[in-house]
Amino acid sequence: MMNNRDFMQRALELAEKGKGHTAPNPMVGCVIACDGKIIGEGFHQKSGEAHAEVNAILSVQNKGDLQGSTLYVTLEPCAHHGKTPPCVDLIIKMGIPRVVICNQDPFDAVNGKGIERLRQAGVEVEVGILSAEGRKMNRRFFTFHEQERPYIILKFAQTNDGFLDAYRAQEDGQAPLKISGEAMDRLVHKWRAEEDAILVGQNTVTLDNPVLTARKWPGKNPIRLVIDPQLQVSEDKLLLSDGNHTWIFNALRNDYCENNLCYIRIDDPGAFQQEIMSYLHKSGIQSVIIEGGATTLSRFIASDLWDEARIITGPMRIGSGVPSPAITGTLLSSEMLGPDLLQVYSRV
Repeated sequence: MMNNRDFMQRALELAEKGKGHTAPNPMVGCVIACDGKIIGEGFHQKSGEAHAEVNAILSVQNKGDLQGSTLYVTLEPCAHHGKTPPCVDLIIKMGIPRVVICNQDPFDAVNGKGIERLRQAGVEVEVGILSAEGRKMNRRFFTFHEQERPYIILKFAQTNDGFLDAYRAQEDGQAPLKISGEAMDRLVHKWRAEEDAILVGQNTVTLDNPVLTARKWPGKNPIRLVIDPQLQVSEDKLLLSDGNHTWIFNALRNDYCENNLCYIRIDDPGAFQQEIMSYLHKSGIQSVIIEGGATTLSRFIASDLWDEARIITGPMRIGSGVPSPAITGTLLSSEMLGPDLLQVYSRV
């Protein structure tokens, strides 16, 4: 017979189905069990639509069974009116006597209030089943609310002998070194579709002329961010001319938007990292991929301002070039994808 952990594990699996579609809301899954069997399931499918608890309750065929059931949910049910009504009201109305919660919600409008409302209504509440797994799944959401900044992912590809690229000058007109294979490229585009924003420095834009979209994977494009203190990027570069949304952090122009471009003034170009992250937090950006270049990556690493690093190592060797930044952290995973090695590190 299934136990509390089994039911919560299933709720976590359901929550993952909303990945890439729920922001700024977290991923949430819900399972309703009666007499040791699942009678209802649901997950939060898209921001602004029904929450996981509502979908799970609606899926129960015999609503009378709810009065003898346990509701398992990966995040504390909301107790406030947002885009949807409070989930606690529906849980109480349907007579569900017991609720098991993976994580308490750190969002100020919810934090502890949903649990309190349920208990005041006589509902038995248990909190903390598979809590570490729940925090990992919603690490962007927890980082955003607890640390008041986006979840920061560093990503770069390096040669087998530790270089990001060959030395190039703008006037050379050389294309960037192609390090990873097609399968890894598709995975990178999948990552982009899962995050809110992607950030690069002006050197990367000038030398590589990247697009920074998720064109090789179905899904939304991240907001593109460029650090260009002296506005050195020419207007013909794709990030400024292709019509997709781009934010330019600079020290010359005050905040304003024109067509697809938004210019955001930074006060200290020499120490922009925290200032930009604070601005992104105020703008509701919960996650950002930093794709380079070497100077931008190194600044965030030196500031200890990152959460996860995804390092792709290709098979080629070039002997000399732009050195890869050094990462010190906890290795979470290491796997081969075609000829490329993908290693994922956590800062802590």
